[in-house]
Amino acid sequence: MIYLDYNSTTPLDPKVRGAMLPYLEHDFGNPSSLCALGRHAAQALVQARVELASLLGAKAQEMIFTSGATESIVTAFHCAMSAYPLKRHIVTSAGEHSATLNIAHQYAERGYDVTFLPLDTHGILSLDMLEEAITPQTALVSLLWANNETGVIFPIEKIAEITQRKNVSLHLDAVQAVGKIPINLATLPVDYLSLSGHKIYAPKGIGALYVHRHACYQPLFPGSQENARRGGTENMASCVALGKAAALAQDLLMTEMPRESGLRDYLEEEIMRKIPHVSRNGEKNNRLANTSNLRFEGIEAAQALLLFDQAGLCASAGSACNTKSKHPSHVLAAMGRTPQEAASSLRFSLGRFTTQEEIDHALNIIVPVITKLRLL
Repeated sequence: MIYLDYNSTTPLDPKVRGAMLPYLEHDFGNPSSLCALGRHAAQALVQARVELASLLGAKAQEMIFTSGATESIVTAFHCAMSAYPLKRHIVTSAGEHSATLNIAHQYAERGYDVTFLPLDTHGILSLDMLEEAITPQTALVSLLWANNETGVIFPIEKIAEITQRKNVSLHLDAVQAVGKIPINLATLPVDYLSLSGHKIYAPKGIGALYVHRHACYQPLFPGSQENARRGGTENMASCVALGKAAALAQDLLMTEMPRESGLRDYLEEEIMRKIPHVSRNGEKNNRLANTSNLRFEGIEAAQALLLFDQAGLCASAGSACNTKSKHPSHVLAAMGRTPQEAASSLRFSLGRFTTQEEIDHALNIIVPVITKLRLL
């Protein structure tokens, strides 16, 4: 299997697996217990929190382990709405991940006013429209740092400057950004940030929420764990795994970015050289190094994915969370693509274990499949 779907999920890094195994076997202590096993677990939890905070340029006490990015996003919304109970307006974009769109729609059903900002044809958010959308009634601005389908990176520094000047809480869905681009929250006025372990070579079912030390926090799950900020016994093996994955990502970041962008550019150039009528969805330069979203005129992406899979190639047509939807990508729709254009688009996302040989093999699958579909 040639795996080019890293934005959907990443394989478990062997070093991460090695770090978490002891906590699935003999180091099984509860970090809230006072016995030796419990104290050892508590120390490991502290270390994992420090490693995760270091990747983000944050303080360890600002990190809360969660079950994943969806819980983190919902908690961030809960915190902001609890902090400003009289403010009933939320600003987000039409191109957000479904986790954000779902909770935004839930608040809309409760009577909140939600503004879904459009994207331009390159997948970029208008800063002028963002500033105009924020009113005295706005409690929260929630935006992606990097889009999961196109890889387009939002101008977070400018966005944070606007929300700070407008005195509005800012939440960032950084699921695709963490471990792929440099992040330094020490220099950014961000209140909340969500991330997920299985996007950075840790297991599924573990994530984290960054809460700035001066931001309002209201637990979604009350309890004594996580310094009384999230109830429920910590998933020790996965917390340790997330810490190790963060440490590895920090060590490899500056070498992986140019390596993956080189492979991605080669893949795109060869596809466009060998296949006519192919265009890119999203900004060419201001995007994640590993992500390529291409539109193949005259094909159905679902049919291409089926043939890819039969030939041993794994790719996607967008977010894995929306794979079973009968509707074309809402991200591409927000960028002005027609349903037909969106339905003919494919996403290829590379990762740490992608090789040049795999890209060459993938090309030997992609080119004949697209040619065959067009002939049909």
